[in-house]
Amino acid sequence: MRGARRTLSGLKPIRVPDAPARAFRDLWPGDAARGQRLLKGELEVAGTVRPLPDDPRAFGPGAGSPAWRAALHGFAWLRDLRALGTDAARMHARDIARAWLEAPGADPLAETPEVTGARLSAWLGHWDFTAATAEDGFRRALMTRLASDARMLVASLPAEARHRGALVALKGALAAAVALEEEPWLTRCLKLLPAEIDRQILPDGAHVERSPGILLLALQDLIEIRNLLHGAGIEAPPHLALALDRAAPALRLFRHGDGGLAAFNGTREEAATLLDLVLTQAQARGRAPLILGDAGFQRLQAGRTLVIADCGAPPAKGGTVGPGGLPRGADRCHHAGTLSFEMSIGRDRLIVNCGAAPAAEGAWRDAMRSTAAHSTLTLSDTNSSELTEEGLGRRPENVDAERHEASGAQWLEATHDGYRRGFGALHRRRLYLAESGDDLRGEDLVEAENVPAFAVRFHLHHAVTAMPHEDGGSVLLRLPSGSAWRLRARGGRITVEDSVQLFGEPRPTRQVVVSAEAGTGGIQWAIGRVAAGEG
Repeated sequence: MRGARRTLSGLKPIRVPDAPARAFRDLWPGDAARGQRLLKGELEVAGTVRPLPDDPRAFGPGAGSPAWRAALHGFAWLRDLRALGTDAARMHARDIARAWLEAPGADPLAETPEVTGARLSAWLGHWDFTAATAEDGFRRALMTRLASDARMLVASLPAEARHRGALVALKGALAAAVALEEEPWLTRCLKLLPAEIDRQILPDGAHVERSPGILLLALQDLIEIRNLLHGAGIEAPPHLALALDRAAPALRLFRHGDGGLAAFNGTREEAATLLDLVLTQAQARGRAPLILGDAGFQRLQAGRTLVIADCGAPPAKGGTVGPGGLPRGADRCHHAGTLSFEMSIGRDRLIVNCGAAPAAEGAWRDAMRSTAAHSTLTLSDTNSSELTEEGLGRRPENVDAERHEASGAQWLEATHDGYRRGFGALHRRRLYLAESGDDLRGEDLVEAENVPAFAVRFHLHHAVTAMPHEDGGSVLLRLPSGSAWRLRARGGRITVEDSVQLFGEPRPTRQVVVSAEAGTGGIQWAIGRVAAGEG
């Protein structure tokens, strides 16, 4: 049916106006530094920088990784040029768009619903900046391609994707339907919108892809859709307001004391000011929840100490619905970081995951997705989930968590069976946060008939200094604020090794590794505040 609709839609003539029927405005700030790079002929996508093709014929599969090319063809980078606020930036935006328009069909990726939807939203959201004062020929070419893309996109709905891409496609189709005053398109999009919102946003407010970063993007999508409908005088379905009311508090669960997001499942550093803006635009109140039961994230907080832990199963592979009711096919950005945690003290981050390189080539991207790049246990140098180009292969099927609280102290016990296949092993992690927040204790157990060697890693934020104690049984950790914490462990050998942090630009950092020999049942460890004068 989808193919038939696309074929039939291509036979119908379409009206192409001189300009969009109403004014559109992109809501989000750009990055002037990335805009300067664009002026130099380089496009940065999630930390990966590649030269923009000079020849229109080179806008094809060889230009970069799929994620980098999707961003190139999606045109959201227009906001980075807009952030410069110069005529040179405006002219450069037109030059890139003109070259792109001269290369139809160069990259099949550009025609996918997700990328097409992103491009339509970007073109309309930056119409005043890019095209409003341009020569007639450029405006006509842009509107003609916009109308053609929109017709094929609407015909392809509902999108087959089981991830945020389906929401992006629907958002772009809605924007185009309003811009071109196509009532049948609008009717179709509004009919599909409630089901798509319910599929994207879980009952606990998290996103189906289990990524704080993607939840932020999805929340931005929902805000744009709400504002678009409101501006056009169209009543939004109640599903939209309800989803915003759930998603905004869920996003708060992932915020550290510095205002940034925890680095789970493809999440990179986002400015706290952007998160503040998005939460303000969402118009949703509510404190951060302690538990996201459907997505499986936990937040422990006492005193000035915050711990955020991933205690949920990855989305299942293929089909429609997997364990726990999560839609399948939402694992494209997922990491093998089950039971990893991050820890911050006030505005200082202490324990982190390494971050993500979603737009990098495969080897570097997968290195950041590996279990070893997360603050959790790695059994026999093997990932707890199998990493594939499309998402995950083998993965934990059962992840359980129990939480208890008493007199301000909090206990969390979680298990996953990602090592059952191949090792017949279960990883059990126990965390205890004291009422004062000055003492975090943990235990990592491997339950198996024959336990192989394993390691428990604690990746440190790049601003933390680590000094091993001469007895080899502990490491002193000093935060930028000057406070000191000591990490102790029993059951394994402690070493301090090199690591990397990819929140923004790659930064060298350190990690504390507790290595256990084969046959060791478990490791006990503690991270406690050091009193002044004890360091």
